[in-house]
Amino acid sequence: MLENLINLVKEHAGDAIINNPAIPNERNDEAVEMASSSIIDTLKNAASNGNIADIMKMFQGGNAAASPMAGAMQSGLVQSLMSKFGLDNGIAGSIASSLLPKVISSFVNKTNDPNDSSFDIQSIISKVAGGAGGLDIQSLIGQFTGGDKPGTPAAGGGGILDTLKGFFGK
Repeated sequence: MLENLINLVKEHAGDAIINNPAIPNERNDEAVEMASSSIIDTLKNAASNGNIADIMKMFQGGNAAASPMAGAMQSGLVQSLMSKFGLDNGIAGSIASSLLPKVISSFVNKTNDPNDSSFDIQSIISKVAGGAGGLDIQSLIGQFTGGDKPGTPAAGGGGILDTLKGFFGK
């Protein structure tokens, strides 16, 4: 998964990292790995704090790049860039805000695409939760998607998100 994520960041790193004079060319790979680490570290932090539901919400589609998880990822990348490259907050923020929304959107789209096996939500949750000590990932995914597998309707109900929608009349 990490290698696929690094490749995904590289695909979108053009102006933000590769063509950016603030990042020395010999350190482009390091900056790409920082962006990937920011995403993984934020997901791991959420999982270790018991916020698997926040991770699942980010992967539900919609505007994932505007989610609180994405904001935490950007914040982490800004701090890393400032620390490792000595960039000021404005330049680091510009890099993070031009790169991560594209990467996060692509990451979520690939995860939700049944024809793309480069990422799958069960593997992502399992990896960031560290095995989660017996956590039934498939059952958890079913609670959020309303089915036994992502994208599969449940026989008996619509899952947590559909229940929440009912409270808000949607």
